[in-house]
Amino acid sequence: MPQGDKSKYTDKQERKADHIADGYEKRGVSEKEAERRAWATVNKDDGGGKKPGGSGRGKDTGHPAAHKGGEKGGKAAASRTAAERSASARKVAATRKRNAEHHAHH
Repeated sequence: MPQGDKSKYTDKQERKADHIADGYEKRGVSEKEAERRAWATVNKDDGGGKKPGGSGRGKDTGHPAAHKGGEKGGKAAASRTAAERSASARKVAATRKRNAEHHAHH
């Protein structure tokens, strides 16, 4: 199978790639680059083509990358006290205010 051959991808994977590419193009990414990123994302999510003969395994085309959010976040915040989180939030607010004032003058 030559590089770039999409014959081992399911219809769902192709629709997914098209949808992702459209999103990138709307944000000003070139068509070629949007396409490249879209297929990279499909591969990351699904582990390659799902049709027989490809290197992909099985048919699960769920969104594993999209599901990592819950496990990635929360641990840091959960291990801190309310006072620590509050202090951090105040610091963030002060920084944002300072940056906003700085950018308003330019």
